[in-house]
Amino acid sequence: MRETRSTCPYCGVGCGVIIESQGDEITGVRGDPEHPANFGRLCTKGSTLHLTASSIVTRQTRLLHPMQRAQRGAAPQRISWDNALDVASDGFARIIREHGPDAVGFYVSGQLLTEDYYVFNKLAKGLIGTNNVDTNSRLCMSSAVAGYKQTLGADAPPSCYDDVNHAQCIFIVGSNTAYAHPILFRRIEDAKAANPAMKIIVSDPRRTDTAGIADLYLPIQPGTDVSLFNGMLWEGWTQPAWIAKHTNGFDALKTTVRDYTPDLVSQTCGISKEDLFTAAKLFATSAATLSLYCQGLNQSSSGTAKNAALINLHLATAQIGKPGAGPFSLTGQPNAMGGREVGGLANLLSAHRDLANPQHLAEVAALWGVPSVPDKPGKTAVEMFQAAADGEIKALWIVCTNPAQSMPDQATVRRALQRAELVIVQEAFATTSTCDYADLLLPATTWGEKTGTVTNSERRISRVRPAVAAPGETRHDWSIAVAFAQRLEVLLGAGSPHPGPLPRGEGTGGERTATSRDSLPLPPGEGRGEGSRYPSLFPYSLHDAVAAVEAIWNEHRESTRGRDLDITGMSYAMLEAAPQQWPLPEGVTTGKVRLYEDGIFPTDDGKARFVNTVYKPVAEPRESRYPFSLTTGRLRDQWHGMSRTGTLGRLFGHVAEPSLQMNAQDMARRLLKDGDLVHVTSKRGSIVVPLQASPEVAVSQAFMAMHWGSEYLSGLSSTGERLAGVNALTTSAYCPSSKQPELKHAAVKILKAELPWSLLAMAWLPEGQALAAREQLKPLMAAFAFSSCVPFANEVPLGDAGRQRTGVLFRAAGFEAPPQGMLEKIESILGLDGTDALRYVDRKKGQHRTARLVRHGDQAELAGFVLAGDVSAQAWIKTLLLDELPAQSFGRLLLLPGAKAPVALLSRGKPVCTCFSVTDAEIGACLTDITHAAGGAGYLASDDERLRVLQDKLKCGTNCGSCVPEIKRIIRTAAETRPEAATSGRTVIPIKVLA
Repeated sequence: MRETRSTCPYCGVGCGVIIESQGDEITGVRGDPEHPANFGRLCTKGSTLHLTASSIVTRQTRLLHPMQRAQRGAAPQRISWDNALDVASDGFARIIREHGPDAVGFYVSGQLLTEDYYVFNKLAKGLIGTNNVDTNSRLCMSSAVAGYKQTLGADAPPSCYDDVNHAQCIFIVGSNTAYAHPILFRRIEDAKAANPAMKIIVSDPRRTDTAGIADLYLPIQPGTDVSLFNGMLWEGWTQPAWIAKHTNGFDALKTTVRDYTPDLVSQTCGISKEDLFTAAKLFATSAATLSLYCQGLNQSSSGTAKNAALINLHLATAQIGKPGAGPFSLTGQPNAMGGREVGGLANLLSAHRDLANPQHLAEVAALWGVPSVPDKPGKTAVEMFQAAADGEIKALWIVCTNPAQSMPDQATVRRALQRAELVIVQEAFATTSTCDYADLLLPATTWGEKTGTVTNSERRISRVRPAVAAPGETRHDWSIAVAFAQRLEVLLGAGSPHPGPLPRGEGTGGERTATSRDSLPLPPGEGRGEGSRYPSLFPYSLHDAVAAVEAIWNEHRESTRGRDLDITGMSYAMLEAAPQQWPLPEGVTTGKVRLYEDGIFPTDDGKARFVNTVYKPVAEPRESRYPFSLTTGRLRDQWHGMSRTGTLGRLFGHVAEPSLQMNAQDMARRLLKDGDLVHVTSKRGSIVVPLQASPEVAVSQAFMAMHWGSEYLSGLSSTGERLAGVNALTTSAYCPSSKQPELKHAAVKILKAELPWSLLAMAWLPEGQALAAREQLKPLMAAFAFSSCVPFANEVPLGDAGRQRTGVLFRAAGFEAPPQGMLEKIESILGLDGTDALRYVDRKKGQHRTARLVRHGDQAELAGFVLAGDVSAQAWIKTLLLDELPAQSFGRLLLLPGAKAPVALLSRGKPVCTCFSVTDAEIGACLTDITHAAGGAGYLASDDERLRVLQDKLKCGTNCGSCVPEIKRIIRTAAETRPEAATSGRTVIPIKVLA
């Protein structure tokens, strides 16, 4: 077995991993105990990385060869790399010649490595001459960037993870840290246990598992954060001497803040004046206050103002520049920070430079050896797709991201993908929705195969290393960009690298501007593309990946000289030895742990700046026609569009299917119940989704996970349009400063969907066929008014991979039964069409039931079933299948309708701990045993003691710990509901077991 140190490809915590491999197969993964981001810990997603990289998953889901569509809607056909790169370069060159550089756009990803990012940025801005290169980090971190720059002078998070150990108050706002950054949340739990006096405040419209750790929970109304922060500042706990010495602009802000009285803020935010006062006092008067925040602040039409208003609080109270204090933006993606470092956004240049600064433009041009770089801001994410939808942008190159799932206002995004003349998708997985729109598909390497660097939330650069060879014909992202760029250099000719539009039919060799690169000092002997006497902007080896990425990184390093993120003191050799934090300038041996300890900021006068933040409501307030506030967020065990996590049925154990969560009171008023299908409609689109009551969601609000795109949730609208998942509903309204869209809030109406015919089909499938079967079922989803299709697995411990099984669940509903051939096709895909299947069909009534039993000696188990028409039997038949219970006593009883099982069944319950396959029912039973055992000898004094006993007995929460917040919630809920606890001499814990 070989071991390779690398970095996790999920969130911005940037955990180190040790990859175990044999030959070309990744066989295991564990946390790197020496990595300072996680010290060996991994969450559920990180712990299962090796399973997503198995050869079985690769064969069924990966894009392994270049593919081209002869026409839109046709099946893509395999072509060679040479042909693919010729198609790409010829297409881009033609469009640039005819329409100019701004007629093309690159939409890249915070999951790229820094070296990948750097090459694409140089390709767009240095060679083509357009700033139309943006990234899905625009949906994630651009408000944080703008907030830091407006207040502190640079996009540099001042804090570090170790600050949670020094803080006396932690303010978590707009972040479900327990789900989005689980390993950092483990640190917070540890810090709270070590220092019980530390206070934790959580502000969030939803009472998430993160709120469970809070000493004070502020259930603010969506989008009211600026009002909250200004109201906390109104209370007056400030540090005038520090403000006078280290800041500017406080007087203007103070004038504004006078209007944010406790009465007004209480009414606006929906919290009590007492809680507002307590929050302000804890924040300002604690010895050290650390703020942790993420998309709740960023994904907003007031995103920059929210970030700046929170930083205002830190500046006014001098809670910055010391251990345990500071505004700490939690990065959402593994290398959104690296992308920001190389200027991989439409309004930035390398090393945190600005397009509006002529000196910065000249510095980058000199570094790249080009006459100039464009000074006109490019199209940001929302603007880029709107421009493509309007016909302004003719070619889109999409890299390692899935805008047909993740972008807001999917109707506009899909119109853009349909209208663009050329759509190139560079991707590792062939299963994303965006791949369906590509004219050209370019196969890229992914985690476990790539080499380069990433930067995490605390400014720490880590190495990413390959453990296995690249499968098929996949290539590294930077390598694809370089090969394309070298061809494009030749096609664009020998003049300026910034060609303007030429008349149709004009050749590629003519002069384009008066400025020629002949006069530039150039390295001798380098060719600009094959056979050219001009030096290439991309002189990186396509045959030696190790040398190439180091050369690219060294070029990036030089771009940072003298900047706030100066890393000229770093080398690849240092990164090979250990991760390093920036800044680390030449002559310094250790990076800076936390910034601004001297009170000097990277502004013209060295002082931080207060921003005069004024509260503005959400872009789309609730109103009579759309009376609910829809918020979006993450699931514990899933990541983004689920192209990787969605390959593992076990990661669907915690949340098995798409759903919309509502408050039970709202459901009762509308005569809705759990499991009902509802139309959720905004001003942009409508979807159909099952409903679920949730105590986390407040009245007049609703919640849906951000992950559910048309790959997993779909259907057909009344106008014949395929439904596009949750982002059919979200608004593309964006913050005017950061251009980040308001994905966190949309006004919606929720109405019961009257779809009388239903279908549920589930089956276990052979290991190498389950994901392929799901891909076969996906085209059928558009045949129904509602449909969802997800994998599932038997809940076995993570270490017991030999018993792991995978299946597929297909659910649908419609106004009437589909043609019989449709059901037969579904049965065939799920392996239920054989003669060994039991079947009942009543076509007149639209009833169809199929069940397949597989015998093993005297025992039998249910291998799969189809319920169509009356699906009430799902109440018990799903349990029979999922829990792999003996089924030999059922026989033809499996075809009976009705919610009551013909033979008694006992469900294992809902999975809580993925690593050790522990359910809520097992936790409840264990808590009851604990209570009975303690009955004669006192009682367990604290919830923490109960947790320790559960961990000893069931092992739940002892591996990755991602389930610990939910276990604590189960313990807490049980304690809150025990009727005898107040009067008896012992603890009684009645447990409600959820089926």
